[in-house]
Amino acid sequence: MASKVKTITPSDVMSPIGPYSHIAKSGNFISISATAGVDPTTQKLAGLDIKSQTRQIIHSFEKMLNSVNSDFAHILHVNIFLKDMKDYAAMNDAYGAAMGAYRPARTVVGVASLPKTGALVTMNLTAVEKD
Repeated sequence: MASKVKTITPSDVMSPIGPYSHIAKSGNFISISATAGVDPTTQKLAGLDIKSQTRQIIHSFEKMLNSVNSDFAHILHVNIFLKDMKDYAAMNDAYGAAMGAYRPARTVVGVASLPKTGALVTMNLTAVEKD
């Protein structure tokens, strides 16, 4: 029998900007919605540059994963949506530093716009629960 899907929005991350939850979990499978680099205390972008927004997204991912018994070592895949591919190298620098040594599968796509005004990047991911 398939597991029911549980949806979760932790209180210590940005508020959703639409009708969705940040996390959907079924069994040990975890899906985290596209997340912008928003500081949860102010609900404003963590900065106007790609590095600060990327660092904030990774920090938010850490909180969300911890809330459902997971962590970076259990990420299967990350999707990254960049508003400007010229930011690719700087995003990579911030992403690599924030993620540490673990390197999950990843896709980067250039997009014309993003839902959060001023956002330069959003990311979503799939992961599994810790054993």
